[in-house]
Amino acid sequence: MNKKVTIIGGGLAGCEAAYQIAKQGIQVKLYEMKPIKFSEAHTSKNLAEVVCSNSFKSNLHTNACGLLKEELRMLDSLLIQCADKTSVPAGQALAVDREEFSKLVTKSIQENPNIEIFHEEFTGEELTREASSNNITIIATGPLTSNRLAENISKLTGKERLYFYDAAAPIVKKDSINMEIAFYRKPL
Repeated sequence: MNKKVTIIGGGLAGCEAAYQIAKQGIQVKLYEMKPIKFSEAHTSKNLAEVVCSNSFKSNLHTNACGLLKEELRMLDSLLIQCADKTSVPAGQALAVDREEFSKLVTKSIQENPNIEIFHEEFTGEELTREASSNNITIIATGPLTSNRLAENISKLTGKERLYFYDAAAPIVKKDSINMEIAFYRKPL
């Protein structure tokens, strides 16, 4: 395969995707806007910056989170390797030293000969050209997408807004619930 895969976003998903694709001998172009531009939540120049909790939840094999991490270990996940190496005491959970974790991920990505990192804001004007080239483009920017890129993704998809969902803490509007099949318990 002579084509390159373009990945936009050097967070957790973008770095794992870049690593897995590069392991297959495929060239990866990874775009990360830091340290040129930071979102409101970012402070580190490193890739895979953990901005919320430093916990990756349970490591116990008796629940879905722990089983998923064990499967990721078997599949040679870069993020789980780095998390295991930079773990801090957290009971049965896998928690990391945020700074050391992102440094280790950054080092691993930088040293991979199949990954080329571009530290610049990918604004999305290039998306139409990338889409027409038959190359693969992965947008892995999540809720911290820059405004210009979000606007251009909206134009490309024809959608007015982008939506991001946090599976760990869903927000459900009461009026969206069918109360004929659900119940409401008043707080004590």
